[in-house]
Amino acid sequence: MKIVRTPAAMSRLAAAWDRRVVLVPTMGALHAGHLALIHRARQAAGPDGAVVVSIFVNPTQFGPREDLAKYPRPFRRDLAVCRQYGADVVFHPEAEAMYADGHSIVVDETLLSGGLCGQSRPGHFRGVCTVVAKLFNLVRPHAAVFGMKDYQQLAIIRRMVRDLNFPLEVIAGETVREPDGLALSSRNVYLTPQERKQAPVLRRALLLAQESFRAGERDATVLRFLLENELSGAPLARVDYAEIVGAADLQPVARIEKPAAMALAVFFGKTRLIDNIVVQPARSKRPPPRSRKTP
Repeated sequence: MKIVRTPAAMSRLAAAWDRRVVLVPTMGALHAGHLALIHRARQAAGPDGAVVVSIFVNPTQFGPREDLAKYPRPFRRDLAVCRQYGADVVFHPEAEAMYADGHSIVVDETLLSGGLCGQSRPGHFRGVCTVVAKLFNLVRPHAAVFGMKDYQQLAIIRRMVRDLNFPLEVIAGETVREPDGLALSSRNVYLTPQERKQAPVLRRALLLAQESFRAGERDATVLRFLLENELSGAPLARVDYAEIVGAADLQPVARIEKPAAMALAVFFGKTRLIDNIVVQPARSKRPPPRSRKTP
């Protein structure tokens, strides 16, 4: 496994690719969710392809009151995990190398990023789009794998790839969970034992609303009430948002007539957790055309 530490070296390596390349962008502190993404990338790359895992704690996607300084950086352990799970290259640059002094160009998405996490974390997705665009330019992958746990990020990256004509495929990786349903996240380590005990309420709320949807409920107000009511049963939970939005455009919906995402963000102390479920109404079967009687 090769470790690349500068953008220039990564660019030189990418220019010499003669095989299929799949990128897994991460900020490190790898857990089982990341391992599933690396495994998915290995499958997508094929036996003769290359898997590149980027490990870069991107400062431009952190707000002024967020946990950049405290974000875990167990690089040696992350390297061992990447080697064990089949990565061919680990790209691990310094922030000073990725962002030149006085840098002034950014990549911004202006529709899908306005609500959900974008509303409470202004500028976050501008930082995400900018760094992911830089990674695409440096690594030149044929495909990139992103987890579905951050559904808004996945939708925004897909839109960026479409609108900026990046010649690559975006592959969605399923959310990996603890046995009690809590979605794996690098931030879970910040939870106190009491907070960790209550944190699975996110998954329970989503499953409750999904069950109601499957029983025929389509009114988003009713489904939101179910989400919020279940979350209120966790005394340590502080809801940032509980929303139901279109799966493609992330705009709020009054009724679920097309695929939609039920999305949550909840604080436990200073730790902010997110989760989601995508639901899709069954396609109505059209009656067969009436046969015409011939006179």
